[in-house]
Amino acid sequence: MKRASSRLPYRTTCMTLAAITLAACGGGDGPTRPAADATAEKACAALAGKTVAAAAVTAATTVAATAADPLYCKVSATIAPQLHLELRLPQRWNGKLYYEGGGGYNGAIPPLMGPALKALQQGYATVNSDSGHTGEGLSAAFALNDPLAASLFGSAAVPAVLSSAREMVLAAYGQPPEKAYFEGCSEGGREALMAAQRNPGLFDGIIARAPGHNWTGFMGHWNRNAKAVAAPGGQFSAAKLGLLAQAVRSACDANDGIADGIVSNPQACSFDPAALRCAGGADTGDTCLSDAQLAVVQSRTSPASFADGAYTSAPLALSGQEDDLFAGWEMWVTGAGNVRNALHFLFQDTTVKHYLARDPAQDSLAYAFESNPAALQNLSALNDATDADLRPFKNSRAKLILWHGGSDPSLSPQATTDYYRAVTAAVGGQAEVDTFARYYIAPGVGHCEGGPGADQSDLLGPLDAWVTAGAAPGTLSAAKVANGMVQASRPLCRFPQYPRYTGPANDAAAAALAANYTCTMP
Repeated sequence: MKRASSRLPYRTTCMTLAAITLAACGGGDGPTRPAADATAEKACAALAGKTVAAAAVTAATTVAATAADPLYCKVSATIAPQLHLELRLPQRWNGKLYYEGGGGYNGAIPPLMGPALKALQQGYATVNSDSGHTGEGLSAAFALNDPLAASLFGSAAVPAVLSSAREMVLAAYGQPPEKAYFEGCSEGGREALMAAQRNPGLFDGIIARAPGHNWTGFMGHWNRNAKAVAAPGGQFSAAKLGLLAQAVRSACDANDGIADGIVSNPQACSFDPAALRCAGGADTGDTCLSDAQLAVVQSRTSPASFADGAYTSAPLALSGQEDDLFAGWEMWVTGAGNVRNALHFLFQDTTVKHYLARDPAQDSLAYAFESNPAALQNLSALNDATDADLRPFKNSRAKLILWHGGSDPSLSPQATTDYYRAVTAAVGGQAEVDTFARYYIAPGVGHCEGGPGADQSDLLGPLDAWVTAGAAPGTLSAAKVANGMVQASRPLCRFPQYPRYTGPANDAAAAALAANYTCTMP
């Protein structure tokens, strides 16, 4: 159910948001410290029932400490008419602000967990938003008849929320935040790059994980892939996904120095899916792939191009994890036997319905993705964060960390690699990009997390050290954690390096330790 709101005229609201955006770009003159007597309880009292920098506080509640959560003040607020945010103010504030991005098509305040929880535990004030509408993360219905909601989702929500959050922190603690950082994955990664491109002075540092920055190209590619799966004979059984994944691992896994189920050196992988072709191309069972199934593989692993090259999408290489529960195809591509249950289908379907065809009854499998050039252009103008010229961001002295899971089944690591290379060229070469940006690929990791690889990495700590102390990050650390215990560790290597096993052979204990891997050029 959509939350009722008293809507201001669209033009008036946009002008208000524009003013807020400009105001958000200002920073402090120097380091600040929170008031000595600042507490979560006093922060709540300072904000309860107030309107601060266009944000009307609807609730301010002290949340008691638990084994996992620190004591903090939870503040809910609304920037009229429809942008909802949640600010969390810790008992012991470190003087900084952390903004966590959303996911999918947003529509709700993300729960306190993962990187945002860790930031709060470290003393950051943290903020999230619903990006300007209430709804399901798999639905773009908000964009059909609400241009303000579409604008907020596209790029306007983040600067508006940050402006209010800064002033609310000042009101709560008596000092503004001395640094502000943004971190997001997937849609949150798109928001991260959008901020770097359109509001380059907004944040002191940005972490963009697996960014969905190429929104139009990705949606077109997913539309093409869904049609291939839906074609007669295109669906994959679990056995066929296992066949494909095992063939990739057999051909490519050991190219990184160890056969551990993770393809860490994909550039050395030369596996040809045609080797799995059924005799004559017909589907003769689970020991081979038919021509229709090979067409699905070809659709995913080849570039996509639309509108005479105006919108493109990088290939999604085979990773050897096609059969993985969280890093594989069942969830994202095939829908476990029904393509209409696959996440890629659902995302492109709602995009076709509400941005392109502008008809909720449109069947995306029957829709020609390039049929409405004006709608494609509008979608791109709203949601694409593909501008590689980050010189204004660089000149603001802000820092950027890019990260992508090497086995991501949703968003192509190659797309992030292509963007990083484009940024490198746009700012004047490697020496220049090294002054403000780092890029890491985590082998065997799925979409934002999951997969057999080491998927847990603290990027906020290195970013803060880079911003505040000038300590540029090099090789970082990553871990695979289960039930609160580290199962394995790996170095997180700066692109284009990958972690190559250099430890003793046939030693499972050694293979679980980062010390036995060396960051190596492909």
